[in-house]
Amino acid sequence: MTDTIILWFRQDLRLNDHPALEAAAREGKRVLPLYILDDETPNEWRMGGASRWWLHHSLSALGKDVLNAGGQLILRRGEAATILQELCEVSGADTVYCSRRYEPWASAQEKTLHQTLGSQEIAFKRYGGTLLHEPGQVMTQGGGPFKVFTPFWRACQRIEIAPPVTPAEKHWANRVQSDDLDDWALLPTAPNWAESWGDYWRPGENGAQERLHEFLDDEVARYADERDFPAVEATSRLSPHLHHGEISPRQIWAMCEQKRLENPHSETAVKKFQAEIGWREFSYHLLHFFPGIPETSFKENFTNFPWQANEERLRRWQEGNTGYPIVDAGMRELWATGTMHNRVRMVVASFLCKHLLQHWRSGEDWFWDTLVDADLASNGCSWQWVAGSGADAAPYFRIFNPVTQGEKFDKKGEYVRRWVPEVAKLPNKYLHKPWEAPAPVLKEAELELGHTYPEPIVDHRDARQAALDAYEHIRLSNTASA
Repeated sequence: MTDTIILWFRQDLRLNDHPALEAAAREGKRVLPLYILDDETPNEWRMGGASRWWLHHSLSALGKDVLNAGGQLILRRGEAATILQELCEVSGADTVYCSRRYEPWASAQEKTLHQTLGSQEIAFKRYGGTLLHEPGQVMTQGGGPFKVFTPFWRACQRIEIAPPVTPAEKHWANRVQSDDLDDWALLPTAPNWAESWGDYWRPGENGAQERLHEFLDDEVARYADERDFPAVEATSRLSPHLHHGEISPRQIWAMCEQKRLENPHSETAVKKFQAEIGWREFSYHLLHFFPGIPETSFKENFTNFPWQANEERLRRWQEGNTGYPIVDAGMRELWATGTMHNRVRMVVASFLCKHLLQHWRSGEDWFWDTLVDADLASNGCSWQWVAGSGADAAPYFRIFNPVTQGEKFDKKGEYVRRWVPEVAKLPNKYLHKPWEAPAPVLKEAELELGHTYPEPIVDHRDARQAALDAYEHIRLSNTASA
């Protein structure tokens, strides 16, 4: 027996409420903390550019936290199996602890590692901590997986949620050779499209805790009533911290419960927020039982949907040049900050799928590369929800009108004016539909449609009818083949 355990960090970049780390510490052995940048293990979903930006800063923060605790975070790049075997040999460790992941490729990797390391008498142990409930813990009365959110979440709340784990005294292993984080080149340089992102985000465990406390002290009071209004600061902005594991859902849950006890008037808002944690749980539940959900339609009748691939339409949507201000505002916010308000995410996703008839995978791929909270489970399930092809999805014939969505949720135009300055001088009456503004109004607003701001890429009525016709096409074809 040796006295060293390797703690393999993955999407759990924190030191608190970390079951694998605490289990290693309680063994009384020395803990060697390791992060592996694995771009070699087969995986169709390599980390996108925005996620890599966040990862750089999160690892930098974790490295400082480990150093302050008396250890050293080891960084290695390469195939995880090879790196783990090499480091076990160098350090003398005969055990590897890690947090469980749920992506199909990660589950397969864990199975392989268990066999590979086990054949060399190296123990490989996985722990939970990424979710409130492990997949398989919440099932229907018939023992099958849930496919609808509301009964799933109701069942979740009948199961007691474990509190965050109590910290144990840690003894860190002797330092071994580590890569230099800067050498990984995770940050964009030519061009540096994330130049201003530091103004919006503070990656790392301390940043996550700070953000949670800010939210529960302030924004949560407005959450239930104002979370759909993109110009209002009423959302948690915790999703990238959660995705990278800088904070655990159990920590968030415990703090929310404490908030409810301290202030009973906050219960409605807090419960609404907790239900969003529930949607994340539901997405992972679906990913576990239906691993093809990020790539194939959950509803088989959408397999033959007549998507109309069009690179020009996709590009204009990506760039925020569709001519619909609320859509363009969302896409530009995404590019400028690495995030997008949740209500606007639904609007832009619906627009891509149902106005432009572009496959939801095209949008999913773009969000995967540009969102700092790009998460395989949530991203895939949410895109399919909007497209109408997913579990518990919005009906395909429910088509967001981008004009009325803008008028309802950005009535004063603060959000649109911030991100689409070309239309900022328009009066509110025409802000979300500049093509209806009379010539004198356009002139007064210094707006020339087709030049300073694009004409609408499609007519809403025509696009809506085309989407309904496409839906009718698959309905008839599926009826004929039944």
